[in-house]
Amino acid sequence: MSKTILITGASTGIGKLTAIYFSQKGWNVSATMRTIEKGQDLLKYPNLKIFRLDVTDDNSIRQAIDSTILAFGQIDVLFNNAGYALVGAFEAMGQEQIKKQFDTNVFGVMNVTKAILPHFRGNKKGTIINTTSMGGLITFPLYSVYHSTKWALEGFTESLQFELKPFNIRMKNIEPGAIRTEFENAIDYFSTSEYDNYTSRAHQNMLDNYKTAPTAEIVAKKVWHAANDTSYRLRYAVGGQGPLLLFMRWLLPLSWFTKIVTSAVEKGIKQ
Repeated sequence: MSKTILITGASTGIGKLTAIYFSQKGWNVSATMRTIEKGQDLLKYPNLKIFRLDVTDDNSIRQAIDSTILAFGQIDVLFNNAGYALVGAFEAMGQEQIKKQFDTNVFGVMNVTKAILPHFRGNKKGTIINTTSMGGLITFPLYSVYHSTKWALEGFTESLQFELKPFNIRMKNIEPGAIRTEFENAIDYFSTSEYDNYTSRAHQNMLDNYKTAPTAEIVAKKVWHAANDTSYRLRYAVGGQGPLLLFMRWLLPLSWFTKIVTSAVEKGIKQ
């Protein structure tokens, strides 16, 4: 029987390319998204169905999981991919914007994970893959709130793996570097006149990294590798300079690594 993957945030970017890749590999794919009209072009791929799922809405989560099981029999892999970035001067961000970032990137992952655990425990197997980021282990300017969510996910996944291992449930994190998708166009950016001298230039320097970044297909292939990896390996770095930066962060003293980040991100800023 073909295996089944449920993907959140499958209307664009990494989620969409992963849905296509798994379909082409012969898996059943439940491609979920908040607005199913955005995913109609996915229906041309074999063994792929789309369902509405809003990670902040428990009812839609339950309905999407139930509909996937009804359509395909069971779920073997959950890919928690839905998320976005809140970027800019922290002081300029409102409480509602910060709450929304955590509701989607952290609590959304927790909501879907908790909802699927009874199914995985009942089957005595399952794999949960989260899109964190290299920004879950290292930091850059202007991404303080986004980094907070991804660091939270890293800790959540690392801890949860212990209690789920007795049920043969594997936890895995995909940690992309810069990837050329619609992600950079969906960034919520905030600044004020007091910060503009710094934020406008630093933000542009960060966006410039996306111009030469690899496409989301490289991440889809890494998700495929993680989904089929029967080991309990936790982290899978992928894409662009991400793996190298993570290695440098591990190897170098923090003061040295900070200077490397500063020289790249603050290029052209007049102090």
